[in-house]
Amino acid sequence: MLKMFRPRKKILIALLVLGAFPVAFMLYMLASENGEAYSAYEVKPDIATDSVRLLARLHEVEDQNSALRKQLSKNEYQMLKLQMAVAAANESGSLAKIKCINAEPDIPKCEVINIAIVCAGHNATRDVVTLIKSVLFYRRNPLHFHFLSDEVAETILTKLFETWSVAEVQVSFYNADSVKPDIAWIPNTHYSGVYGLMKLTLPKTLPETMHKVIVLDTDVTFSTDIAELWKIFRVLRGKQAIGLVENQSDWYLGKLWKNHRPWPALGRGFNTGVILLDLKRLRDLGWMQMWRHIAEKELMAMLSVSLADQDIFNAVIKQHDYLVYKLPCQWNVQLSMNTQSEQCYSEASDLKIIHWNSPMKLKVKNKHVEFFRNMYLTFLEYDGNLLRRQLFGCSNGTSNQTQDIVTSNQFEDDDCYDFRAERELIHRTHLYYLDHREDSDGSDSDVTLVLQLSMDRLQMLEMICKHWEGPIEVALYMSDAEAQQFLRFAMGSDTIMGRKNIGYHIVYREGQFYPVNYLRNVAMSQVRTPYMFLSDIDFLPMYGLYEYLKKAIPMTDMANKKKALVVPAFETQRYRLEFPKSKTELLSMLDMGTLFTFRYHVWAKGHAPTNYAKWRTATTPYVVPWVQDFEPYVVVHKDIPKFDSRFLGFGWNKVSHIMELDAQNYEFLVLPNAFIIHMPHAPSFDIAKFRSSSLYRKCLKILKGEFQRDLSKKYGIRALKYLSVE
Repeated sequence: MLKMFRPRKKILIALLVLGAFPVAFMLYMLASENGEAYSAYEVKPDIATDSVRLLARLHEVEDQNSALRKQLSKNEYQMLKLQMAVAAANESGSLAKIKCINAEPDIPKCEVINIAIVCAGHNATRDVVTLIKSVLFYRRNPLHFHFLSDEVAETILTKLFETWSVAEVQVSFYNADSVKPDIAWIPNTHYSGVYGLMKLTLPKTLPETMHKVIVLDTDVTFSTDIAELWKIFRVLRGKQAIGLVENQSDWYLGKLWKNHRPWPALGRGFNTGVILLDLKRLRDLGWMQMWRHIAEKELMAMLSVSLADQDIFNAVIKQHDYLVYKLPCQWNVQLSMNTQSEQCYSEASDLKIIHWNSPMKLKVKNKHVEFFRNMYLTFLEYDGNLLRRQLFGCSNGTSNQTQDIVTSNQFEDDDCYDFRAERELIHRTHLYYLDHREDSDGSDSDVTLVLQLSMDRLQMLEMICKHWEGPIEVALYMSDAEAQQFLRFAMGSDTIMGRKNIGYHIVYREGQFYPVNYLRNVAMSQVRTPYMFLSDIDFLPMYGLYEYLKKAIPMTDMANKKKALVVPAFETQRYRLEFPKSKTELLSMLDMGTLFTFRYHVWAKGHAPTNYAKWRTATTPYVVPWVQDFEPYVVVHKDIPKFDSRFLGFGWNKVSHIMELDAQNYEFLVLPNAFIIHMPHAPSFDIAKFRSSSLYRKCLKILKGEFQRDLSKKYGIRALKYLSVE
């Protein structure tokens, strides 16, 4: 029996050395070769004495171990846990690394996240707004957007961000033309053209002081905080400098059709709609020389790229696989026609970024496409004004809230506070919402029609297009959802889509009044011709008015003298009207009662100074004096004073402008063979408020008085006459 005990004693001592006393003791007391408890055997006294001594020693060692554990600090213990997690991540792949990094504290709340986007052309700016909305909706950190763009996109996005005034958002632009020499030599059959290759140049184009950036296509939508993606930079190791999601189609496997020959790629290849770029590592590795050398070599056999930058990124990774870090597919779920994106996730709610990389967009096949579609449409029509919220604890950026507070403190006891406060609003503005090309004939007498409208006047656009063939600048006052309705309306109209010389500028709705003069100023600011015709959307110009005005402008010497050419206004009460083709036809309809001089029955003095009786027989332009409440529709040089934005909704918006032109000594000259006709429509909401609200009328009178006093201060003695105007 002693022989049987000795081996067990050695095992017990060995376990003791390993600090595993509780386990060793239980094994010692319970183990036996025949499965019975060892205490059933007879133990001699000397053996029992040795056991007591051994047990005492075991307790002493356990006490020492316990004391040592207590000496470990909390930080040391956390470090041990982190080391264990990293070890596990190395064994189980990149997903475990992401779980590990997500367990870490969030990035500092005021750390700026850099985002790079290639954006060129009118259509791309619409797409990028939806992307930006989704990013702003979830974000909790300051953002810096870096746009590699053409002149068109820079103009549009500069105005958009200036007027959006989002807290803690910076924007920088980089001229795409300066980048083109680096990539224009690459034959490219992709629809994106040269712009689809520009992401290759970002390590060179972006500032040397920027070390990392998230690169996004314009057709992606976020469903989480972009900071979660930014955190993944922490798990890049060694020479890993590019984070990408694996391609979810069979494109790079060459199985889509017979004789399909894609560019070389590692496995299924990677999609470049979402990229993490460690710029510093790429620069250190000589990125620009690396990709160019590989592209030149592959093009000898491939002749051109099919998927723009994506082909070259994959060719580089094929040869230098150490560069890539494989992102989980949730960070770029690709909804193109041939993808298998459903296989890379189990629950739609777990997804991070949806990539609409298909010309079919919302019509792709996917079991969760309805979920994706609703998410996309939500951001598409989401009120962007709600994203102006200030970030808590980070106050270095700009915000519209300061302006609102000043306004509130200044006018809080004023009955007309609402009018004054809305005058201070800067409305979010998206210039050139549709494709636009300048179509000026380049002459010194070219003229642009200037208009503004809201959703209820949208049907007038097609008729305007048929009556005016020249350039038009129109400001549209709409919500985000209404802007999408307008887009669908325009895309379904051959008349509108056939015209590229019309600039459509969306001014997003905010406040309770229609900012009529603000809208006019937005449209006027985009006029590129020397002259402009200031009209309203519910007036149809006579056929041929554009050509007529281009001839009248030089004949009246407008280039050298301050003149405003008055276009006489008429109206009809009929919704269906055979539009007069000449002045003779108009006079006949006027005599028959089919047409009337504009507002003769409700506001005659607004246009009475035009002197319609003289106009009937006039064959040459004639001068008319300024008279109180005169508000004609005029052709003027584009460098005139802006409309006064204190006048909102109904009342005095045009009268005040004509008054200032008179203060600047403009001469009003009526054109003898020109006319416009007002078409009937339901009363606007603002005119209804004017008629029903005594406070509205009271505040308008107060604003008129203030404007007249301001005018007299600005123009001195020649403006004193306006102080007596009721």
